[in-house]
Amino acid sequence: MGWRSWGPIVHSRDSRVLCYDRLVAPVVRKAVFPAAGLGTRFLPATKAQPKEMLPLVDKPIIQYGVEEAVAAGVDNIILVTGRGKNAIEDHFDVSVELETFLEARGRRDQLAEVRKISNMINFAYVRQGEPLGLGHAVLVARELVGNEPFAVILGDDVIDADPPAIKQLTDVFASVGGPVLAVERVPRDEISNYGVIDVEPSVHLGPGVYQVRDLVEKPPREEAPSDLAIIGRYVLTPDIFPVLAATKRDRTGEIQLTNGLRELLRSRPIYACEIKGVRHDTGNKLGFLKAVVYFALRRPDLADKFLAYLASLDLQTPATKR
Repeated sequence: MGWRSWGPIVHSRDSRVLCYDRLVAPVVRKAVFPAAGLGTRFLPATKAQPKEMLPLVDKPIIQYGVEEAVAAGVDNIILVTGRGKNAIEDHFDVSVELETFLEARGRRDQLAEVRKISNMINFAYVRQGEPLGLGHAVLVARELVGNEPFAVILGDDVIDADPPAIKQLTDVFASVGGPVLAVERVPRDEISNYGVIDVEPSVHLGPGVYQVRDLVEKPPREEAPSDLAIIGRYVLTPDIFPVLAATKRDRTGEIQLTNGLRELLRSRPIYACEIKGVRHDTGNKLGFLKAVVYFALRRPDLADKFLAYLASLDLQTPATKR
């Protein structure tokens, strides 16, 4: 199948109408990282540092997502930040003092790792004044994204996959030419924590690729249209922006991306790709701990000793006897 493009952008001062009228290659060059949340689930650890900077072994959570984007061919990262998130910007910036110290001490491996971070990709930052939901965070990035398709990566979802999860989506996007959502099958007793898709049964696009018939944000278990939950990866087209601008806030006062996508579905097809890989939801404490163990056991320098330590643990601790 061919693709649509989102050619010259026309802004109306009042209505902010976008017009897309040319064909261009479906190359996804930009990725938006919403990172303005308060991280309240991890208080007090996140009182003075961003949740996105909590380490999985020796890399902050957000770096896993950035490395995934780089591996997928994305060359521009747009970080949507908020108050108290300066550590994220500092992490991806050059640190002359640290580099000088490591070089003087001959710590070349660490120096190379630090320089790799700052040389990884182009970064831009935009502030989300209030945490008004994922849809609002995407909308805040509108001017930096411009008139082209883009990825959205939620840092909480750390996905170990080959090819990278966002590359799986961009490959589907290149084929179908429309927005693509990452989905994963989840147990029914967890489905109400997610946005959920209903698939078009008459459309067959290959294994794990679906045309979306409807989307529902956090449905009750008995009302969920499927067990295919939307997870933290999207490839979107710029016609989502005027839709989000017109999307009403929900009962919590937030603009939900799922609600915007549901409205966009009225005017164009939307697709979903079932991701092949291992996903960790580091946005909750148990998921974070599982991710730490998983990535530690993936490290050749740590795996054997760490596994031996885990095997040696006496599970009959006072905590388990209560």
